[in-house]
Amino acid sequence: MVNFRAEVAEAALDLFTDKGYDPTSVDDIALAAGISRSTFFRQFRAKEDVIFADHEALLTELTVYLTARHPHPWEAVCQAAVLVFRKFSEHRKLAQKRYHVVQAVPALRDRETIMVSRYERLFSDYLRQALPGLPTLEAIRFAAAVTSTHNYVLREMMLGSSRGSLQNLEHELLAVRRIFGVLSPGDPGADPAEDDLVVAVFPRSTPAAEVARRIQEKLDGGSA
Repeated sequence: MVNFRAEVAEAALDLFTDKGYDPTSVDDIALAAGISRSTFFRQFRAKEDVIFADHEALLTELTVYLTARHPHPWEAVCQAAVLVFRKFSEHRKLAQKRYHVVQAVPALRDRETIMVSRYERLFSDYLRQALPGLPTLEAIRFAAAVTSTHNYVLREMMLGSSRGSLQNLEHELLAVRRIFGVLSPGDPGADPAEDDLVVAVFPRSTPAAEVARRIQEKLDGGSA
């Protein structure tokens, strides 16, 4: 069934690319895909659903992936983003067609924004479940950072940039985990060096955010 939906989506995107999104009807898509109108509506509610069919399949796959136990939840979220990137890169031409169609239609851009929020919600919900006690906002921040990083690199791939590679995505996601201080054992920089120790003394009443700001200020200035 997934392959069937993908084939219909490919036929639709070819039409959207050649004729434009608005001029293309459901009947046009059904004819190009070799199916009946009723068969189309058994799988899709409207023609815009065709464009995001693979996202629905991916969200289901990611849900299954994150349901499994992972020793390093932060890394698992990043690997989920890598999985999405791999899927799109395997069908790069089709993904590029969708990108250009979506960019040309405001309503589809809005739909894509909603779709991105579903990925973020899936990631943040997983983190909160896998890490009991994790503040909700921390889960949301990390999920947003991972999703934004993935989308940036994916966009670069769509545009044919050398920055749009799987290697670069993995590099940037590692940087995200480094920023949040959630590297896994074995990651570059995960094991502190002998001189990688900072001792700071503050009044108990100092807000945590101010402690972090002052320490960062000292580190940036090269003194401790």
